[in-house]
Amino acid sequence: MNSKNLERAYDYLLSSNVVDKHTIDDALEKSKKDNLDIFDILIDKKTADERELTKVKAAFLGVPYIKLKDEIIDSEILKKIPEKAALFYKFIPFGENDGTVNVAMLDPNNTEALDALKFISIRHKTNTKIYLVSRSDFYDAVKQYKKVDDELENVLKNVDQQIISKEQNLKKETGSRKIERITGEAPVSKIVNIVLTHAVEGRASDIHIEPNENELRVRYRLDGTLHNSLVLPKKITPAITSRIKILANLKIDETRKPQDGRFRFTLSKEGNLGKSVDLRVSTFPTVNGEKVVMRILDTSSNISTLENLGIWKNGLRIINDNISKPFGIVLVTGPTGSGKSTTLYAMMKILNKEGVNVVTLEDPVEYFMVGINQSQIRSEIGYTFSSGLRSILRQDPDIIMVGEIRDKETAELATHAALTGHLVLSTLHTNNAIGVIPRLIDMGVEPFLISSSLNIAIAQRLVKKICSHCKKEMPASLSMEKIIRKELENVPDDQKSDFNIKKGLKLFHGEGCKECKQSGFSGRIGVYEVLLMTPELESIMSSNISDAEISKEAERQGMVTMKQDGIMKVLSGLTTIEEVLRVTEE
Repeated sequence: MNSKNLERAYDYLLSSNVVDKHTIDDALEKSKKDNLDIFDILIDKKTADERELTKVKAAFLGVPYIKLKDEIIDSEILKKIPEKAALFYKFIPFGENDGTVNVAMLDPNNTEALDALKFISIRHKTNTKIYLVSRSDFYDAVKQYKKVDDELENVLKNVDQQIISKEQNLKKETGSRKIERITGEAPVSKIVNIVLTHAVEGRASDIHIEPNENELRVRYRLDGTLHNSLVLPKKITPAITSRIKILANLKIDETRKPQDGRFRFTLSKEGNLGKSVDLRVSTFPTVNGEKVVMRILDTSSNISTLENLGIWKNGLRIINDNISKPFGIVLVTGPTGSGKSTTLYAMMKILNKEGVNVVTLEDPVEYFMVGINQSQIRSEIGYTFSSGLRSILRQDPDIIMVGEIRDKETAELATHAALTGHLVLSTLHTNNAIGVIPRLIDMGVEPFLISSSLNIAIAQRLVKKICSHCKKEMPASLSMEKIIRKELENVPDDQKSDFNIKKGLKLFHGEGCKECKQSGFSGRIGVYEVLLMTPELESIMSSNISDAEISKEAERQGMVTMKQDGIMKVLSGLTTIEEVLRVTEE
């Protein structure tokens, strides 16, 4: 970028208000020194939302911006530019209008890429229209070249309408004959095997198989975000669904109601032979057919420790102290998918000793633990959390884990169990630890029972971890420093002693590499807050219960909030400030 364009870009960025002036000034100096694009410098530093910066760059260049996140690109469009060329020149076709192919590029000023695109256009006898795309959206889009690989294409050639008809006709068959026939349909089994294998090898946590109007879409959830993976012909939807239902022991002829099941899958590809995972299956009827979601539970991985989950310092001490008590309630709260069950399993790992009887009620049982009596509730036959909890109390338990407190009856039973000498672990849906007490009161539990039985309330969220393979240090912008210093003001000194916030702050980000699939993140870690039941809090509950009073007591006892805990994990190089703000300011 020449000096004239650089000055124009600088002024353009200032007027956009996407990044603060101090950060832009730093990027300007680096651009002059190293002859780099000022926009690329800001995007590399992750000083603002990447897509917002890309929009500003697109407006500056006079090129239209395209957001490709979660966009499904037709396989015929992708064939117009080979995958190797797309990766080398950093452009990808994503659509076609009136004979003009729309192409998303990372750098519309790259003359070499433009020449290559011109050559491809001449070869295909078509025109092209260039769009600017963000880096993360580009690499997500490139993954769609893999969506129907050679192995899958070869399988699909053998799946015709005759096989689909056979699968549908199986509804008339019963018992072992039906299982034998479905298992014997090699093409369908092969497709399901490919879907499962790709998910497990890609470290996905969930598989979504979604029938749309014209296709069957497969998406994988990785580090909390859904990514497009495969696009299959719509006509094979009944066959794929039937195969998964048989594996999960579900009713193949019931398509009107949701069903839940489970099965074990062993990878058979070379190098992974013997690795087994459990899959929790849920089917759901939609207007386009049955949607299937499978949660992957890796039984070969050990249950994590509290420390590895991200619980540390004072929070770890409080939790260890309170799960060591012979009675009381320990509640973990947060939205669905925030890792509450994993935290409970980590606690049970500590508590699982020969001299105690640990009994659980779960929906569903996610991990099997040797030495613990785990029970799966079944609402359809009246075996619920509340009815199961009554039965558990007749099983001479020392420690009880209830998957979730959903209603007044379960809340009251859990409270009475804690008051009669049992340690009860459970989960609740509230936004933070302070909200646990009002939520229990709303359920109908008397305040004096809560103050007598509740030991601690833990709130948590999950943030993405920076990839250790491409982690790089970066200076904090003025806006970031302001957020960090403000949040850490009220954190007790012993909790933030590891961080010297008086000097310039250094943060980290992932540049993107092969190991993290260019995302800059790999895995997730929790951010936590732990509220302790103290005599002061008991006093508040006996008189004037309000969120404000509970918050004051939380501050008095030195509770580190989830946001503050996340900020300290940012300074430790575990995650980014954008991730922390995303989950704590929703």
